[in-house]
Amino acid sequence: MTSLSMEATAAELSSNIISVYELLADPALDIPQYQRPYKWTGKHINQLFSDIVIHKDKSAYRLGTIVFHQDGKKKNIVDGQQRTISLLLAARALIQRSKEKKLERKDLQERLLKLEQAMVNPSFTSEISQKNIHSNYLEVARIVSRADFTEAHIDFFLNKCQVVAVALNDVSEAFQFFDSQNARGRDLEPHDLLKAYHLREFSPRDEQLKAATVAHWESSDTKELATLFSQYLYRIRNWSKGVSARYFSKDDSDLFKGVNIDTVASYPYVEQLRITHHFVDNYNGQYERKIDSRELGFPFHLDQIIINGRRFFELISHYQSKVTRISADCWSGHELVGAVGFDGYAISIMDTLNKYPARTRTGDCYVRAMFDCLLIYYIDKFGHADISRAIEKIFIWAYSLRLQMQVVQLASMDNYVLDNNLFRLIKEATRPADFINCSLPVLSGQKSTRTDEIEALFKAMKYYE
Repeated sequence: MTSLSMEATAAELSSNIISVYELLADPALDIPQYQRPYKWTGKHINQLFSDIVIHKDKSAYRLGTIVFHQDGKKKNIVDGQQRTISLLLAARALIQRSKEKKLERKDLQERLLKLEQAMVNPSFTSEISQKNIHSNYLEVARIVSRADFTEAHIDFFLNKCQVVAVALNDVSEAFQFFDSQNARGRDLEPHDLLKAYHLREFSPRDEQLKAATVAHWESSDTKELATLFSQYLYRIRNWSKGVSARYFSKDDSDLFKGVNIDTVASYPYVEQLRITHHFVDNYNGQYERKIDSRELGFPFHLDQIIINGRRFFELISHYQSKVTRISADCWSGHELVGAVGFDGYAISIMDTLNKYPARTRTGDCYVRAMFDCLLIYYIDKFGHADISRAIEKIFIWAYSLRLQMQVVQLASMDNYVLDNNLFRLIKEATRPADFINCSLPVLSGQKSTRTDEIEALFKAMKYYE
């Protein structure tokens, strides 16, 4: 409570861990009209219940925090409205299921009956809210009516799923608390939400590694982590699937959630991950490693299925160092002179990209981001095989956009990648030649501003007439 005291005094704030049943059965619960529209979709509903099914064997499962303003007898929700409405819809669907067919467990039947009598029935004037509430109720009704959603699941949902309920007496303090925890705080940064998620996914065997994992994560500059996710990992993973990648937000965090090796079913696609996961651990744990000091790294790939828990943090650490080595500031033409595999125009390209005067313009930074992402993706798959020719191909592909447009915006970059998607080509390639041998158009009559150095390279490489 020490950090919370900065936002509210102990007399003004109370915090309790309560079950979903206790939350929904509270007749004082209220959703004020000033709250924003309800925007959860069927995707959110399915994710919520997928998480519940995954964690159903735990003694408790925390769903998040609900912040209230205590207004007389009413508890106005300040934060957590979307989740609370979704839980209300789920409870309504369960009540309807129990009416259509009596539950075998009388305690659950009685509890749902009591919940129906106590539960609030808020009204919504927003058409957006009304539409989403209707479609999400149908979605959750389909989920809870399936035969595989058993009475044990109902019990877990009502009694073992929990929220942290924070109540404040002063409405300004309530919004200040909400603001400090969300708008200004780091809790809602996408990469920190992922940290919290994957810490929960740690295998019991890896519990002793948690402290070191958290310490390493916290020692990383948060801006650098944000850049790693938003400018590299997010874009590469989406573009390789042919999906737009403009702004990385918390709504995109599912892109970095995958499977828990300990709890996922034995689907055929999981076996490769499971075998590799355990083989790497077994190899590194053998006594011979104390003699030869060798360590086998997990063979990560940028577009792989994420392994939840420890492997996620290892993956991020792996690409932190890899992106740092490959990104703009580390590869200069002079440093590549004499390097194995570097010849032709590759050295001139890297030297030019790191030095031409207009490189810091916003549009040029977007084009450089395309170049870096595709180069990183290529090296991630093929290493330094035919690297010089790959750099040449990636340069022509990326900087054709710069020469064709006076103003390059974020949308310009994103649309160009999707319309000329070499990420998909690398994804499907089985050898470097499958990528390097692709043909690119020759430019003619194009003239952007302040790009003479780029244009000169295009002419020298016979891609500009």
